[in-house]
Amino acid sequence: MMERLIHKPVMRRLYAKGRRKDEGWAQGNPSQPAPAILPYGIIHSMLELVPLEPVDYLVVGHLAVDITPRGNQLGGTVSYAALTARALGLRVGIVTSAGSDAPLGALDGIPMVNVPAEYSTTFENIKTENGRRQMLHHQAAPILLDHIPQVWRNAPIIHLAPIARELDSSLPENLSSSLLGVTPQGWMRTWGEAGQVSACKWENSEGALNRAGAVVMSLEDVERDLELAEEMAHHTRIFCLTEGAAGAVLHWNGDRRRFRPPVMDEVDSTGAGDIFAAALFSRLYHTRDPWEAARFATQLAARSVTRAGLQGIPTLREVEECLMEVLQ
Repeated sequence: MMERLIHKPVMRRLYAKGRRKDEGWAQGNPSQPAPAILPYGIIHSMLELVPLEPVDYLVVGHLAVDITPRGNQLGGTVSYAALTARALGLRVGIVTSAGSDAPLGALDGIPMVNVPAEYSTTFENIKTENGRRQMLHHQAAPILLDHIPQVWRNAPIIHLAPIARELDSSLPENLSSSLLGVTPQGWMRTWGEAGQVSACKWENSEGALNRAGAVVMSLEDVERDLELAEEMAHHTRIFCLTEGAAGAVLHWNGDRRRFRPPVMDEVDSTGAGDIFAAALFSRLYHTRDPWEAARFATQLAARSVTRAGLQGIPTLREVEECLMEVLQ
C-alpha cells in the first residue's frame, strides 16, 4: 500500500491556507478531509511516495494543545502513550487530527497519519476555589476507520485514546489486533457552547468493553462512582481503575488486586495515567500476565510524576528498574 507522505514544513503551509484542495477525499467517505502523513524521521524530501512500515503499537486519538501558565504545550493521551511505548522499545505509529498550532517536536521520529484540522483540540485547566475547571477551546476533526492505514490495522497493540469524542464508539468492533487497549476518557466528556467540560455517561459502551483486551480509566472518569466501575469491569476482560497517588485497582477473572506505588516527590502528575496505560498494555502483551503488567505500570507511572509534562516520559534506567522483580 502506498501512502502520500507530506513533510512537516509543507503540511504547515497547507494548514495556513485553510481548507485543502483535496478536502473531501477519504477512501470512500467524501465528507471527510484526506489524511496526511507527517513522516517525522522517515523521509526528508518535501513530497514523495513511500510505503508505510508496520508498527508494534498504534495509538489513535487527538493530540492536544494544553494552555498552561508556562505557555502552550503538547499533551493528550496520544502524546504520552506514544512516547512511553517508544521508550519501551516498540515501533510506534499515530493516527490523529491536529492543526498547525500543535508543537509536535517531541514526537520527532514517530510516523503520524494526520487528518487536517484548522485547530488542534485545545484544553485549558483553570484552578478555582471549588477545584479544577476544564475548558475546551477547539476541537480537531473526527477520526474514522478509513483514516487508519491497512498496514496498521492489525498492529500487535492498538490503543484507542479519545480525548474529545473524536472516535466513534463502534471503532473497536472494526479493528483486529492481538491486544486492543482502550482508555475511554474522551467518550465520557461533554461540553456546552461555552466549552466547559463535564463528565457524561459513556454511550454504547458495551461493544467497546466486550471487544477490548484491556480498559484503563481513572477514578475521575467515573466521578468516583465505584459501582459504575464494578459494572464496567464485569463487561470486559481486564479492567483497571487508576486512583492517582493511591495507585490502581485491577479487575481480572473475577478477582481484583490493588497496586500501590512507591512514595515520590510529586512535581506534576499530568500524563501519569496515560503513561500507566501504555506501560500496562505493552507489558500485558509481552507477558500475558495482568498482575505483572499492573505492577510494572504502577511503578513506571509513579516515577513520571517527579518531572513536569512530557519530561516525565520513562527513561531507560527507569524502565530497567521497574522490570526488576523484588523478591521478599
